[in-house]
Amino acid sequence: MSGFAWAAFAQGLAPCAGAALAVMLATFAVGRHKGVHRVVDVAWGLAFAAVALVSCVMAAGDGDGTRRLLVTALTAVWGLRLARHIARRGRGHGEDPRYEAMLAKAPGDRDLYALRKVYLLQGALVWVISLPVQAAGYLTGEAGAWTWAGAGLWAVGLVFEGVGDHQLARFKADPAHRGMIMDRGLWAWTRHPNYFGDFCVWWGLFLIVCQSPGAAAATLVSPVLMSFLLIGGSGKALLERHMAERPGYAAYRAGTSGFFPRPPRG
Repeated sequence: MSGFAWAAFAQGLAPCAGAALAVMLATFAVGRHKGVHRVVDVAWGLAFAAVALVSCVMAAGDGDGTRRLLVTALTAVWGLRLARHIARRGRGHGEDPRYEAMLAKAPGDRDLYALRKVYLLQGALVWVISLPVQAAGYLTGEAGAWTWAGAGLWAVGLVFEGVGDHQLARFKADPAHRGMIMDRGLWAWTRHPNYFGDFCVWWGLFLIVCQSPGAAAATLVSPVLMSFLLIGGSGKALLERHMAERPGYAAYRAGTSGFFPRPPRG
């Protein structure tokens, strides 16, 4: 069991919030200039990486260095991979239909509405969800079983995310698959391997701070909130409503797990 530098952790919260805010404001400036606010999805991963780096600097000397550097690296690798993937996927496309529908209802200036409802909201979510990343640097005991179990679950998540995204991109790139439902590879085991991967990544990062029961209790909101967003919020639930009328989707849904992987039904 580890101790936890509560006072130092509390002092680091504001700079980490500032890092998330800075990334979102810079991205808002880009989105406003381009007239396309889908760029905020790229900033999501970048903001987590920025928070991890700021937290690593703030926590220097307060906790175990191995754990601090490991968590920073895990978060940065996940965030930068996600940002790169989303940037490549969105290149050459116009506004995301989700944001277009939202901004069509804006009562005034669309850009300022996007700032409030999209950028600042996502910045706040980044700060809350990243609490285990911030806390990990303030654990005073040496990295132990909780750390390596968390890193292992993170690795499972990254594989599901990366492989799932790669398989889907290759499937969509083949003109012969136009209009078809992706039901191969990891997508035969779960309808959302990328969202399941995110789920594992954030529960893995949370496991690392479970070496301190107090830190775990203080940061439990992170994986719970991320799980809600992935399963019931802007992830799985929203995407499946959008896909419901696609030819073949009903059969795919009937034969494939909705989230947690399992062998496909024959």
